[in-house]
Amino acid sequence: MRYAYALTGALLLGGTAASLALQNPATAQIAQNEPGAISAAAPRAGAPMSFADMVAKLQPAVVNISTTQKVTVQQQANPFAGTPFGDLFGQFGGGGGGGAPVTREGQSLGSGFLISPDGYVVTNNHVIAPAAKGATVESITVTLQDKKEYKAKLIGRDPTSDLAVLKITSPTPLPFVKLGDSSRARVGDWVVAIGQPFGLGGTVTAGIVSALHRQTGGGPFDTFIQTDAAINQGNSGGPMFNLNGEVIGINSQIYSQSGGNIGIGFAIPATEAKPILATLMKGDTVKRGYLGVGIQRVTDDIAGALGLPKDQGEIIGRVEPGGPGAKAGLRSGDVVTAINGETVTPERTLSSLVANAAPGSTIKLDIIRDGKRQSLNATVTTRPSDDQLAAINGDGEGDDGLPDEDNGAQASPSSSSLGIAVQPLTPQIARSIGVDSTVQGVVIAQVDPSSDAGQKLKRGDVITAVNSQPVRTGADVARVVASAKAAGRPSVLLSVTRGRQTNGFIAVKIK
Repeated sequence: MRYAYALTGALLLGGTAASLALQNPATAQIAQNEPGAISAAAPRAGAPMSFADMVAKLQPAVVNISTTQKVTVQQQANPFAGTPFGDLFGQFGGGGGGGAPVTREGQSLGSGFLISPDGYVVTNNHVIAPAAKGATVESITVTLQDKKEYKAKLIGRDPTSDLAVLKITSPTPLPFVKLGDSSRARVGDWVVAIGQPFGLGGTVTAGIVSALHRQTGGGPFDTFIQTDAAINQGNSGGPMFNLNGEVIGINSQIYSQSGGNIGIGFAIPATEAKPILATLMKGDTVKRGYLGVGIQRVTDDIAGALGLPKDQGEIIGRVEPGGPGAKAGLRSGDVVTAINGETVTPERTLSSLVANAAPGSTIKLDIIRDGKRQSLNATVTTRPSDDQLAAINGDGEGDDGLPDEDNGAQASPSSSSLGIAVQPLTPQIARSIGVDSTVQGVVIAQVDPSSDAGQKLKRGDVITAVNSQPVRTGADVARVVASAKAAGRPSVLLSVTRGRQTNGFIAVKIK
């Protein structure tokens, strides 16, 4: 099962129809959360006595989603090939020296919910995506609350927003719920999450909205509803309801050092998911605006130096030659403060505002250059896929999502003394290298082949702890290694995750 992703957040696509009125007029069935059906069952505002009646109405529309997958694994070559012991130790490579690949079975598990009586199901993309490099999804099964199972067809998926739409066929109308207006959610509102954590079956948790417009660093478009309602492995893709029974979020990601709930979960806002889901249901590909620039946040120090208000604007670090930004006249060092009159803030980033623009449309950029304010007009194009962007940006080894050493890897003296350069693990990188989103740690971007680490570790390995101490940044690694070195220890013990494999411990010598 893929844990919840950072995924990279959902976008409100400009000009995309947001209608999800999918009810079949031929049936008299109504949505499980129609106002008339749910108002009497919903707890009163304030401190609710019980969620039981509301949950009884909503739970039949929440489903379990499982996949069966085939994973091709390269076997280790037989070190005894060509010797008298070759046949005895043939399991290394089938008796030969080539280490032929083998195919194994895999599975994933998550949640979803029906949004129409004719069987359309919403879930996270990572729930139904291949679990690792070389894996293929053989089948997707949707299980209802009454234990009925249906083979599902994948209608559409959008890895960038981590959303997917499935379709099942039933001889009778199915229970369903409707997406609500998440823009009306307020911090402190009660919410209820329903899903399938740890494969236990239908499970209900309750909490409040902890924060809005929360960014997790998983991608340029993420903006989540944060909640303290318990969300765990298997809750991915399940709905988050308000007390009116409206789906205001799609549970997608958690923050955890242990893999379990610690009261910090994230849901894709329903209002931002609607146009994406509507596009996917039509079988179309989600298209986003693209400016062709590299950006970074305007920190307090940068804002002070430039005389800008805090938390406003983003600075252009790189301009793609021949891209829309370059053609508009953008330069490295320009600070973009607004798009079409809408202020660029941490909640409404430059990336998200540009993505909202329809490809081919012209947008107005308010910028500050050399302390002077001016405006530029840019005609946005269609945003390339993540893999294409990685190639454009020269991200090292292709599709692993890791930058080159001079583009983000943290090589502190202590981590260099191990022979590695690391950077924080983000949900986007985790998705690229096939690591569960709940894994916390640093990812190896560079390895010195002459070091002890070079014989044991590789680019893309995730270090979650050093000498049993959790690490989240290169500075964390440096601190623990320096402490071990000062204590006269010749090596440190690393807790390492590689792809979908279980954590293992590897001792690495300090250089």
